[in-house]
Amino acid sequence: MAKKGEISWKGRTADGERREIYVKHQGDQWLFHVRSKRFENWERLENPSLDDWLELLDGVQRRIQRRLFKPKEETRLKKLIKNNFPDADI
Repeated sequence: MAKKGEISWKGRTADGERREIYVKHQGDQWLFHVRSKRFENWERLENPSLDDWLELLDGVQRRIQRRLFKPKEETRLKKLIKNNFPDADI
């Protein structure tokens, strides 16, 4: 289970390989980490895809409803996604 300020999920790559991702909120940054198996070491994901950012946005929106994040964090995250992916429809 993720700690406060962390959001995690499981998914598959485009090749169909299983992967786990967790994102840590540190200051004004979101640090993405990935691993393919449970007991492997977490590796930093330098360039997360748009899908990863949108999954993070979904996680933040859920936590806002439970008052684990402030609503302004959603606005900041949307702005960050728009800066990284100008063509993205958010």
